[in-house]
Amino acid sequence: MTNFDFLGKAKFFVPLSLGLVILSVVLILTLGLRAGVDFTGGTQFTVIFSEPVPTEEVRAALGAIPAGEIDLSQAQIQDLGGRPGKVITVPVDVEAQQELVEAIERALRAHPAAEEVSRVSIGAQVSRELMRRAWQAVLIALGAILVYISWRFRLRYAVGAIAALVHDVVIALGVFALFQVEINLPVIAAFLTIVGYSLNDTIVIFDRVRENLKLMKKAPVFDVINRSVNQSLSRTINTSLTTFIPVVILFALGGPVLRGFALALLIGVIVGTYSSMYVANPVLYWWTKKAERAKGRA
Repeated sequence: MTNFDFLGKAKFFVPLSLGLVILSVVLILTLGLRAGVDFTGGTQFTVIFSEPVPTEEVRAALGAIPAGEIDLSQAQIQDLGGRPGKVITVPVDVEAQQELVEAIERALRAHPAAEEVSRVSIGAQVSRELMRRAWQAVLIALGAILVYISWRFRLRYAVGAIAALVHDVVIALGVFALFQVEINLPVIAAFLTIVGYSLNDTIVIFDRVRENLKLMKKAPVFDVINRSVNQSLSRTINTSLTTFIPVVILFALGGPVLRGFALALLIGVIVGTYSSMYVANPVLYWWTKKAERAKGRA
């Protein structure tokens, strides 16, 4: 069994974590998050070409379409990846502007190199409902985790686990804000997966801590937590590596449609493994020491 002083290094890593969380919040507030068509409403066209077509040529074709106050030349255009093609997102509501949506589709199909054109449209009312339900899903998940861990362990364990989860999600959102990666429903699903992945690793360590507290009744809590993390280290590394490898392949080869999903999972695997050792455990240790001091004064 390894014997690393994980808890002793918390004095270096906890400030690092706080700095990353603060930086992520600043990035989110200043740069903002780039919401996908799922949450903003609009229409997304996927065009497959027989040969590479410059993005500016597509912008020029969109700009030539009469669209009133909407400047279609400023639409979001991404390379499809894997084969010649573009993913074009325009802020046009199909419910209110169906004729314009059809005009855009006709113009894209009229391009000499266009082989296939498909579209996905989300109305404004539907997008607001999706946004509301996405936030509800995340908050309900965190609340259920807090209640369950408090019941199975104790409140201090639950707070440590939630601190690690918030740490992971905020940092992931900060990376999405920094690189302006689109957030859509698959990305929300990835964030919920991050929550489950990080929590699983944290619970394994906490369960070992609980067992060792019974076996090492006279040992300091500091040593008990350190021993528990070391005992769980090989499992943590093996689980993280076996998850990390396919996620990297998915990120590299999954194309733009799955890139946001894969990026969220990639960040989650790395940050989730780190937070299980250097966020959740320090919170548990500090809470336990505070409770012991309070009990000693009573």
